[in-house]
Parts: sequence; C-alpha cells; structure tokens
Amino acid sequence: MLHKIVLVLIAGTMAITPLAAQDPERRDGQAAGRAARGNGPLMSAGEVVNMLDAYAVVQAQETLQLSDAQYATFVARLKKLHETRRRGQQERNRILRDLRQLAGPQAPAQPDENALRTNLKALREHDARTADETSKAYDAVDEILDLRQQARFRLFEERLEARKIDLLMRARQGAARGGGQ
Repeated sequence: MLHKIVLVLIAGTMAITPLAAQDPERRDGQAAGRAARGNGPLMSAGEVVNMLDAYAVVQAQETLQLSDAQYATFVARLKKLHETRRRGQQERNRILRDLRQLAGPQAPAQPDENALRTNLKALREHDARTADETSKAYDAVDEILDLRQQARFRLFEERLEARKIDLLMRARQGAARGGGQ
C-alpha cells in the first residue's frame, strides 16, 4: 500500500515536471489555445507517457506480487526497459522519416541512391542494436523475478499494450466526435 502512495506522488510530480520545464510563453499559449477551443486542459505526450509508466508500475506490483526487496530494483529496471524501447522507437521514427523524404510519395523522381542505401543500412543496424538493448533490459528485469513472475510479466505487458491501444482508439473516437461539433 505504501508503494502505491509513493508511486502516486511520484507520478504526480512527473506529470508536472514537463509543464514546469516548458517555456512560460509556450505553456501559456498552449493553455490559451486549449481554452479557446473549449477542450479544457489536455495532457502533453510526455505527461501521458509518465502516467502510463506510473500505472504500469502499480499494476505490475500487484500482478507480479513483488516483494519489498524486489520492488525498488524492479521499478528502476522497468523504467530502463521503457526508456530503451522509447529511445529505440524515436530513433527508428527519425530514420523512417529520412527514408520517407528520400523515397516517399513526395520524394524526387530520381532519389539519391547513396542516401537511400545509407539510411536502409542505418535502419537495419538500428533495429539490430535496439533488439539487443531491449533483450538486455529484459534480462535485467528477469534477474530479479522468479520464473512465474517472468511469465506473468510477459502476459502483463501484453495486457497493458492492449489497454494502451484501446485508450488511444477511444481518445481518437472522442476527438472525432468533438471535432464535428
């Protein structure tokens, strides 16, 4: 129970931090834009990520039945796993954006073949490196879990991912209904 209270406080702090770090004019402009649209306070992508990470920790503790001895190490390693995945996806998106500029529908008729070759190689290398880093991050989590907890963790992650997708779909549907008003 104490873990949950501490986690809620941490999550609250994490959700506020990205806002506080923003340029005041930008933050005020964003808030004004939301208010003008009548949308109320929206959360930044960073705030959503922090809330989902905090939710994952609370749910994982319950699902995995972590001991007090496991808890702190698990949280740190889970955070590292999430950061590894997120960083890998961001870099992959950057490389794909470059490829899209070179070979996408709006690209020149004669793309720069050297640039295409370089970006495709970078994507292959990045995917291999990210897979290795993610595997190591999973190994680090698994080190502190028993075999049953490891299995539950994989099942938990699948369930969590399905919930994220469901939330995104609902948010999009809500935005589509709200946009038509």
